[in-house]
Amino acid sequence: MPREKGRKVVATNRKARHDFAILDTFEAGIVLTGTEVKSLRMGRASLVDAFAQERDGEIYLHQLHIPEYTQGTWTNHEPRRTRKLLMHRTEIQKLLGKLSESGLTLIPLSLYFADGWAKVELGLARGKKSYDKRQDLATRDANREIQRALGRRNKGIE
Repeated sequence: MPREKGRKVVATNRKARHDFAILDTFEAGIVLTGTEVKSLRMGRASLVDAFAQERDGEIYLHQLHIPEYTQGTWTNHEPRRTRKLLMHRTEIQKLLGKLSESGLTLIPLSLYFADGWAKVELGLARGKKSYDKRQDLATRDANREIQRALGRRNKGIE
């Protein structure tokens, strides 16, 4: 059977871009068991409340929820277990250097299959204040209104 090509998104963390300012992104592989992969291929995962942390020079993903595989037996996995992320040593060192700044955290932005391999996109993030969120919403609304006006003008309505 030929290996699948391309990128198939399993889950995205849409709220992350609302609650955090994403400064940089990283791609990492993820260590999974067989039933976890099968559950992911069915499109079942949740990145809500998930975060990544360093422990013993490695990066681990906490609170990622992958529900048990429905046809699994006693070999099924624990849904919220801690999972190790696979990154090159130089990437980890670069990431840890940036994480040493105060107020920065690692959050998963999306979980996907890239050419058949399970990957997670991590974002180096700083938490937004409530006034930052309001400002982003106002900017987005203003841009949307500008696009509407341009669309009406191009159609000759106004």
